[in-house]
Amino acid sequence: MDAATGRFVVLGRIAGVFGLRGELKVESYTEPRAGICSYTPWLLRKGGSTDDALDERTVAMGRAHGKGVVVQLQGVTDIDQARALIGAEVLVPRSALPPTAAGEHYWNDLEGMKVVTVDGVELGEVDHLFETGANDVMVVKGERQRLLPYIPDVIVEVDAERRTIRVDWDPEF
Repeated sequence: MDAATGRFVVLGRIAGVFGLRGELKVESYTEPRAGICSYTPWLLRKGGSTDDALDERTVAMGRAHGKGVVVQLQGVTDIDQARALIGAEVLVPRSALPPTAAGEHYWNDLEGMKVVTVDGVELGEVDHLFETGANDVMVVKGERQRLLPYIPDVIVEVDAERRTIRVDWDPEF
């Protein structure tokens, strides 16, 4: 676990094998996508495992390839070892991420925050965010699910200390 915060951040997922020598296809959630290779060691988590069952691996080499990334992990030298890692999430301690600039936030840090309108109406909590191409979208789950554009016209304030996001949004919409 991250000794400072007890939190990890998922940076990607092992999507498949590449060749016969143990290289892996990785779906990267970083920007740029090859940036995932600069974080090492990786902590790999297979579905349903606990933080105690994280498998620590060192990145030996990585490069952008098509829409993903191809990575060689130390100790993974053949296709059978690589296949055993397919589906694993790639995590790093939250403290390994660089600090954000003023007014910027990692999506991971927004998840779980309470969302309240400027008039004080609680809409729910941030479940997750996703990209649409035009802008990012914040999925808020409360008495119902809402999709709010993550743009300055809507997001009035992010209060990390209080874990609250104030939005200019009609609660009926």
